[in-house]
Amino acid sequence: MNLELTETQTLIRDTARKFARERVAPQARKFDKEEFFSVELFKELASLGLMGVNIPGQYGGAEAGTASYALAMMEMAAACASTSVAMAVTNMCGELIHKFGTEAQREKYVTRITSGEAVVGSFALSESHAGSDPRAMRTTAVRRGDKWVINGSKQWITSGAYAGVMVVWALTGGQGNKGISAFIVEGGTKGLIIGKHEDKMGLRASNTVSLTFEDMELPAENLLGKEGDGFKLAMIALDGGRIGIASQACGVARAALEASIRYAKDRKAFGQPIGEFQGLRFMLANMATELQAAELLTYRAAFLKDEGRPFTREASMAKLYASEMSNRAVDKAVQIHGGYGYIDEFPVERYFRDARVQTIYEGTSEVQRLVIARETFKLLD
Repeated sequence: MNLELTETQTLIRDTARKFARERVAPQARKFDKEEFFSVELFKELASLGLMGVNIPGQYGGAEAGTASYALAMMEMAAACASTSVAMAVTNMCGELIHKFGTEAQREKYVTRITSGEAVVGSFALSESHAGSDPRAMRTTAVRRGDKWVINGSKQWITSGAYAGVMVVWALTGGQGNKGISAFIVEGGTKGLIIGKHEDKMGLRASNTVSLTFEDMELPAENLLGKEGDGFKLAMIALDGGRIGIASQACGVARAALEASIRYAKDRKAFGQPIGEFQGLRFMLANMATELQAAELLTYRAAFLKDEGRPFTREASMAKLYASEMSNRAVDKAVQIHGGYGYIDEFPVERYFRDARVQTIYEGTSEVQRLVIARETFKLLD
């Protein structure tokens, strides 16, 4: 594993960094306060190749690899975690359709995602009673002639109100894991009902809604992969998605660290900058060390994925450590800022709220530990 960035990785990182700092960061506080979802911003991201970083060029992607995607996510999350989560889910949907879809599906749907025509993508797996255990889902899909008819509901769907393309999971009648299938759904499909935008603690500029399906009809060819393969597809997608959330966590933690360093240099107490006090310097040292450890775990998982090697355990390790590290970092950042860390004039208040969900979505920390333990036990099989 070479830790020196390639020319392509450097280009993707620098492109994402420039856009994040010049276009996203200046608006992040406004987006958060107004819960504003900027369609224009995501179309610009698509024009830069950042909505399909790991998708081949023939379908409009940047074809730059998972490591480049992780670097881009870190830059975007450092500017605005809400923007980064929509970017992450869109990349995940595009990759899933590219990997398991037919050529016709790739031409029709992947290109819509990478071009920005779809605005964003959505990943509709969770239900109100089926979060960590997708096998408990109740949404059904019944084959009627050349159509699939879907009934049920989904919960906590990122970008659901704006997604032009979404992947939806439903029960199709098999036993256990084989009873779940995945479908491609276009935004605006008859029978698709968008619920209210959730009033969240953090990621407030990220659109999160429930979805309801009332006799929603899909052409038979909108089945993604084979019937009964939906659970497998979801697990594969989540492995890659966890690299994205680990990257997001690293980006938020880095922003919190940099904000804390600036504040520690400027703020004075007892006649000197507070950054001169050993107790505070040790806090910053721990933040910096843990951040680098999380970045390395994330790069390792991305490297294995790019090499076509198993990366389930490494993705869960990266997601677990980075998300918990991020929560520790933002907590320290607020403490370093004192009273100012508790008001929204300083960005660490937003970082604190945005980081909290990182240990919950794309698999809770508890689920990550189960995955890591399961995969670790296999080492001696």
